[in-house]
Amino acid sequence: MALRTIREMGDEVLTKKCREIKEVTPRIKELIGDMLETMYEANGVGLAAPQVGILKRLVVIDIGEGPIVLINPVILETDGSQTGEEGCLSLPGKSGVVTRPNYVKVRAFDENMQEFEAEGTELLARAFCHEIDHLDGHMYVEKVEGELHDVVYEEDEEE
Repeated sequence: MALRTIREMGDEVLTKKCREIKEVTPRIKELIGDMLETMYEANGVGLAAPQVGILKRLVVIDIGEGPIVLINPVILETDGSQTGEEGCLSLPGKSGVVTRPNYVKVRAFDENMQEFEAEGTELLARAFCHEIDHLDGHMYVEKVEGELHDVVYEEDEEE
């Protein structure tokens, strides 16, 4: 596994629609491992393939309950709403207020191309929506209510 460079806002690859994955090849398996390693190193909860320059419909998420790999994910159902701070590894140091569904159900394939459905509420629902948006060339800044602001990290407050 290797760390990949996270593309930042302004990089054209983040505005493009991704292609479906037809089969899980050794290169796709390597990409999944690299994306997980890159996400963990950056202290993120999700990462989409275009964020590392690959235009494939692949997302990895871990909200602290173990990694979830979503290949060709589709949102099947949403319900409710939640409004809260959202950031992105492709726009480091910034965040903004975004309203998302509070419940999301997705269908996807796992790393063995086995179809499955997953449901999430709160942070997981937000992560599903945020990462799947990336696969269609969208970033959360398009949905921000008000202005983006600088993220203040706890260690910054202590100084």
